[in-house]
Amino acid sequence: MPSPVPRTVKAIDTPTLVQLDTQAIEYGFNRNHGPGWLARHAARNSTHYLRPFLEHRAGRRPEFSPHWRCMLLLTMRDSQQVFSLLDVWPASFDRLPETLDRAAKQAIADRLDHANLPTQAQWASLNP
Repeated sequence: MPSPVPRTVKAIDTPTLVQLDTQAIEYGFNRNHGPGWLARHAARNSTHYLRPFLEHRAGRRPEFSPHWRCMLLLTMRDSQQVFSLLDVWPASFDRLPETLDRAAKQAIADRLDHANLPTQAQWASLNP
């Protein structure tokens, strides 16, 4: 049984983000970006940030329940930062290294909670 939803923020590079998104698609999670979308649109040499905020259960895929629904601070190819969501398997999240100090985690959490960031969908509608 997975542990409670972690109260942390993890920094990830683009290849790791693409792997997590691919896993979300393979596992049938609701929150993903679609095949190849992140590889085409996310900044290649950037850091993105994941913050789990709730435990999600997929009734149609009980073998992949529960999993974490994560807020994602995503840096796009034009350097704009946007808000998105990504469902992540707990074991995959746990394997991500803790690289941020407490102040950095708090700054990212505050940005995700209060910065009124554009969403990934809004960005995509302006950047086909």
